[in-house]
Amino acid sequence: GFCPGFASWSPSRSTLRVYSPGKRAREQVDQYSTKKMVNSDLISRIEYSEKYNDENYEYRHVIMPKELAKTLPRSTLMSEQEWRNAGIQMSRGWQHFMIHRPERHIFLFRRPLGTDPLSGKVDPELERSAKDQYMNYLQDNTNLENEMK
Repeated sequence: GFCPGFASWSPSRSTLRVYSPGKRAREQVDQYSTKKMVNSDLISRIEYSEKYNDENYEYRHVIMPKELAKTLPRSTLMSEQEWRNAGIQMSRGWQHFMIHRPERHIFLFRRPLGTDPLSGKVDPELERSAKDQYMNYLQDNTNLENEMK
């Protein structure tokens, strides 16, 4: 493939020297390009669960390709910058909060109910609405269970 060199200008000699990288530099560029393609392939295989919630948080889990998961921290929670650098793509406000030891390629995330996905901050009105919606869901399911008895 094409591998650009660099040039240097010498005003005293009025000359322009063009340097072309050697074979080793071209191999390094090719190796980097291949790595980048492999990573984009791995990133495209990341799976995201639907969101689910309780009275305080919404949750989702992310299933990483095992090859990619092996390169990530195994015993510490990742910061947002770390999981974004690993290729995980989600709206703002999500926190890696638990390590799923039986299957370390599954990462568990949560964020407070009512989190604005653009700012990552809890909006009190959205929080109230999400909590009311959850309580209505619980009430509806409780009524349904009682009717079935």
